[in-house]
Amino acid sequence: MTGDVEKMIAVGLVWGATNALMRRGALLWDQSVRRLSTPSSSSLKLHQKLFASLKNWLALLVIWQYTVPFLLNLSASATFFAILSQTPISLAVPVTNATTFAATAFFGLLLGERTRVGFSLLGMASIVLGVWLCINT
Repeated sequence: MTGDVEKMIAVGLVWGATNALMRRGALLWDQSVRRLSTPSSSSLKLHQKLFASLKNWLALLVIWQYTVPFLLNLSASATFFAILSQTPISLAVPVTNATTFAATAFFGLLLGERTRVGFSLLGMASIVLGVWLCINT
């Protein structure tokens, strides 16, 4: 079980890091979409709206700052499902999700996102304590 807990924490760390990195990539995509703004969507027909949405989605996937973290995130998801086949869901889900929340906040701080540092650190410490309690009880 100990090896499984380490895998759960590793998945949570990967998910948290890639969440912060995908956010950064999505912001780059948003800036490019705003530069290339299209006519108002109310005047477009349904097939034009669908084509515009598909075009925007493909434009997002072209941005490597989003795509690389996205693929890593999907790999961690596959690992998580493999872990679920071997461990109780009552342990895997809280440990992995709590680690993800803490890692997202930590990597967001590292990437320079504006946040309340004191509250973030207090939240991360509470999460670490909760994960420790889940593992040791």
